[in-house]
Amino acid sequence: MRRSLFAAFHLLSAASASFLDAAKVQERAFEYVIKPKVFIISMFDPEADIWYGIPEFDLLALNITVPGFSPLFPDAHCTADGDICQLVTGESEINAAATVSSLVHSQRFELTSTYFLVAGIGGVNPEVATISSVTFARYAVQVALQYEIDPRELPSNFPTGYVPQGSTSPDEYPQSIYGTEVFEVNHNLQHLAASFARNATLNDSSAAVAYRAKYATSDLYTAGTKAPSVIECDVATSDVYYSGKLLGEAFSNYTKLVTNGTGNYCTTAQEDNATLEVLVRAAATNLVDFARIIIMRTASDFDRPWPGQPASVNLFYSSQQGAFEPAIQNIYLAGIKVVEGILDGWNATFSKGVAASNYIGDIFGTLGGEADFGPAAYSNAVTKRDVLRKRSIHLR
Repeated sequence: MRRSLFAAFHLLSAASASFLDAAKVQERAFEYVIKPKVFIISMFDPEADIWYGIPEFDLLALNITVPGFSPLFPDAHCTADGDICQLVTGESEINAAATVSSLVHSQRFELTSTYFLVAGIGGVNPEVATISSVTFARYAVQVALQYEIDPRELPSNFPTGYVPQGSTSPDEYPQSIYGTEVFEVNHNLQHLAASFARNATLNDSSAAVAYRAKYATSDLYTAGTKAPSVIECDVATSDVYYSGKLLGEAFSNYTKLVTNGTGNYCTTAQEDNATLEVLVRAAATNLVDFARIIIMRTASDFDRPWPGQPASVNLFYSSQQGAFEPAIQNIYLAGIKVVEGILDGWNATFSKGVAASNYIGDIFGTLGGEADFGPAAYSNAVTKRDVLRKRSIHLR
């Protein structure tokens, strides 16, 4: 009897040891470091869902819970080989910063050669593009990082209630700099990504066709009346979901101001500057390569009403524009061309990186180089204009 109990105990111990060994092997396999070639950054459910169940790859083959991710979106999703991954930040600047910071500091990922594709929807400026279009940005501008005065209390000579921080008029360069006002990404990579996306046949809707025709009554909005296309123009970040001609013009002017006349505001976002600030800090400590960032926004609604329409109607009934579903579809239709372009050209081009011919980084020059925007560049540009103006007056 004692011998039988001993044998049973021995068999049980052996089985337990075998089970533990198998569990350890499985745990070690699960915890290997993933080195993605492309990391897709979505901001909320519809932007993310469009990537799941597509024929090109299975992003749900490998799901990794990352401490610090949103409680609503706790996992990163990757293909079985780890070449492509995707996450959802949650909406707004705070959620984006928290999630992306958790990603770059996670021990599960090695991101030094990863291309980041920020792929979301946004509002669109009809002076530059139209609904259902796909845009790729060089500059991301934090347009709401300003002073604000209620329009009912504005000085009579102020065209807007937004005033750059530290300044005393809307057209004065910010005198108080936080460092997140402007980011510039790789212009050459922006061109490449847009060229890949132009191989896509974009989605549209009959409702969107009819709605954009309402903008034909203003010559300012000619671009807004055209068919959707791929455009290279810049993105404005604001936690405030705004609507209206005056706000659109104010933020367009601010984009021009803080980029020293180079930026061209066309799309809206709630997250991009937060995402880029985290990636700048990560790049400064060699965790990522800031030259490998693509900002793609598809246009789900106009940022201002057609002439004669109240701004409130444009805001509250944006679903009537018929562009939300096409914009979501175009994230995939254009985005898959970008992802495939990078993967197909990995050995020849992308593994070594796409050299930037422009400045990349933030307003502080955190990553080195000389920024083509910022107070110094602005002062130099103003001085040069003054010299030329005085010379012109003298020659007369």
